[in-house]
Amino acid sequence: MKHTHHAYQTIAILAVTQILSWGSLYYAIAILAPEIQREMAWRSELVFAAFSWSLLVAGMVSTYIGILLDRHGGKFIMGLGSLTCGTGLLLLSQAHSLSMYYFAWSILGLAMAMTLYEAAFATLTQQFKEHSRQAISTLTLFGGFASTVFWPLTQQLNSLLGWRDTYMAYGLAQILLCLPLHLLLQKKNTTEKNTDGKVQAATTQKKNFSLHEAIRHPTFWKLAFAFSANSFVFSALSVHLIPLLKEMGHPAKLAVLMAALIGPMQVVGRIGEMTMARNALPQTVGKFTFAALPAALLTLIFLGTQAWAVALFCILYGLSNGILTIVRGTIPQTLFGSENYAAISGAMSGPALFSKAAGPLLIASLIHQTRSPYPILGCLLLFSLASLTFYFAALSVGKTSLKN
Repeated sequence: MKHTHHAYQTIAILAVTQILSWGSLYYAIAILAPEIQREMAWRSELVFAAFSWSLLVAGMVSTYIGILLDRHGGKFIMGLGSLTCGTGLLLLSQAHSLSMYYFAWSILGLAMAMTLYEAAFATLTQQFKEHSRQAISTLTLFGGFASTVFWPLTQQLNSLLGWRDTYMAYGLAQILLCLPLHLLLQKKNTTEKNTDGKVQAATTQKKNFSLHEAIRHPTFWKLAFAFSANSFVFSALSVHLIPLLKEMGHPAKLAVLMAALIGPMQVVGRIGEMTMARNALPQTVGKFTFAALPAALLTLIFLGTQAWAVALFCILYGLSNGILTIVRGTIPQTLFGSENYAAISGAMSGPALFSKAAGPLLIASLIHQTRSPYPILGCLLLFSLASLTFYFAALSVGKTSLKN
């Protein structure tokens, strides 16, 4: 069946390019930062701040990239994104000054907005319209393996080649592999057809919001703040969880072992969403996702000296984070329609990218103020409760006013 063939082809292309893009743009820096620091004699904060800056750049351009994705489709924009990413990584491999290092990360911030999940979800939504949820869930399942593949791969390449040639290899992979793959994607479908090939009736059941209508709607901002507060917690913990567990009295080996549970649990969460929750509304799935994070943090605050409680925290945290990616990809279309999905989703993700950049830095400064892990966990709990509150507020507003 032609449609099924195209569906599999699109998901297969994006699965490969997402793993490569997440791996080189997002995960490699954790392994290579100490090497960069050693060679360039820069402070650790300066090396990582450039990565945070790239997330801010991605947040600043996400709405504009979304508008371009709606207009031109994923084939063109994601292809251009691979070229931008390759250029940025090649520049990074040749950076011999702090200004060049930051300039390279600025280009990579632009590339993030054009190549990572937001762009891929927009591409799937354009092709599958209201049937895109299953495709998005399947893609995130593959994307979940990016760190599993790229942390050991980067470590291996770094020991063989050094950080510069590792980034150069990743830059060439973007240009020689991801760019041609993205150009194999289907062109944007300009005729308004659904995935069965039948032209949709002129009066569709659901209203398609314009970007302007969406950002004037209170549901939009409540959701944006819910995702933003959530991103703050996740990004802060991705950097500081292991040191916090050590501060709570756990040996380093156990802390690393427990933290290693998170990745597989993200995948388990996504499989659960695809199987058990496939017929549930994204809004309903989101209730579990947003509630699981404060529940996980409360477990850590009150029982965190016990090893089993740390394991329970990592399981809940991993499940929540895994499913959240799917909720973030599907809920804008469910509430605001698929016509301007990329622009609306891009605008909604902007605040979350700012939080992602700010989380590790703000919590690092809080760690300098206090030796105890509990004020830090308390602060993260407040953010997680704020995200849960904003999410439920968005749903209650949505129920009454997102109807035609």
